[in-house]
Amino acid sequence: MIISNIAAPLLGLIDTAIIGHLPQSIYLSAVALGAMTVSFIFLLAIFLRMTTTAEIAAAFGANDHSAQQRVVLHGIAIALGLGFLLWLLSPVLIEFAWWLIEPGIELGQLASSYVSIRLFAAPAALINLLVLGVLLGRQQSQRAMALVIFTNAVNVVADVILILGLDLNVKGAAWASVLAEVSTALVGIWLIRDTLTGVKQWQFDLAYFKRFSQMNRDVFIRSLLLQLCMATMTGYAARFGAVVVAANAVLMQFLMLISLGLDGIAYAVEALLGAARGRGDTPKIRYWMKLTLFWSLIFSVAYCLVFLLAGEFIIRLLTDLPDVINTALVYLPWLVVLPLVGHWSYYFDGVYIGLGLTQAMRDTMAVSALGIFMPSVFIGQWLIDKENANHGLWLALSLFLLARGISQWLYLKKHSLTLLVLNHPSK
Repeated sequence: MIISNIAAPLLGLIDTAIIGHLPQSIYLSAVALGAMTVSFIFLLAIFLRMTTTAEIAAAFGANDHSAQQRVVLHGIAIALGLGFLLWLLSPVLIEFAWWLIEPGIELGQLASSYVSIRLFAAPAALINLLVLGVLLGRQQSQRAMALVIFTNAVNVVADVILILGLDLNVKGAAWASVLAEVSTALVGIWLIRDTLTGVKQWQFDLAYFKRFSQMNRDVFIRSLLLQLCMATMTGYAARFGAVVVAANAVLMQFLMLISLGLDGIAYAVEALLGAARGRGDTPKIRYWMKLTLFWSLIFSVAYCLVFLLAGEFIIRLLTDLPDVINTALVYLPWLVVLPLVGHWSYYFDGVYIGLGLTQAMRDTMAVSALGIFMPSVFIGQWLIDKENANHGLWLALSLFLLARGISQWLYLKKHSLTLLVLNHPSK
């Protein structure tokens, strides 16, 4: 899963490189703006991947094939229903996005065309999240990795044909992504075809659908609060000038590098704990929690050392603007300590998904985001002089990540793991 996390952005660079070599820069701006909008929408739908992993892992651990079929059936219903709803609401979503961003007329028109085309594939994109959840839950990480690489490979080939070959510029980039999403959905359905066979198991269970929907609702709220905090980091920094915004954008890429490794560990935690939960094996839950925490700590220390020794080198790779480099170096120490502070939140996300504790995941996120991050942002701006106010933002982010880890740890400490293993899909 770490390899697949790395493969996605690396192959995606080719997409940007192709559109970035067209004669007019507005094409690149439109694709970047449109892709950001679509990614934000689909990122909020990540709940479908996470809840599917939790439910499938428990059914896999219990060796209950009919339970796996039930998860897939109800997951497909949610994916198709929500996907078609996103497609129908695309004009409203685009209008709301441009109301927030306020792009120029020509840029807005090109980006609108991109988003409209991309949302045609919303049902397929959500099916892909479901399939990825199934593969992770069944510990078929190699298939999940192959599927991610396949998606990006199709996108690159289609980009070359549609953008360079047929000269479709922005529309070509959008249709290339649509082709990648739809073809991946078809391959993904084929990979999990065993969960779609057996007519007797295709029975819609309203009670389970309600429970599964509630899990998805909890993770959706959690993701929305997380994105709110990340957006505040960017939006509030705008008060400090363009150079600070650019420096923060560079430093936020360090967070992406952190997620490449720690998300891979979190995916493993989800699958391993979910399977142990399905078997009702409390000793195994404790074993996997200790072992995966050890690896999470190893990765966090490694990131700290890399950022300490090569942080300036990474910054200079990302930008050659002297003012941005100098400003980013001022705030680099925050990124050096952030992996050690923040790895707990990645780790416990995996634990909570694996144990099916979506409501507690939502509540601890709400406490951390609304009770720690937001007050810290405003208090930090009040206590710190304007020249160093950006330190207040990075302090707020660090406290937010730390609060997430502490609140999730306290919840697990309070509740017995013997009760947690009873949180099985069949219960």
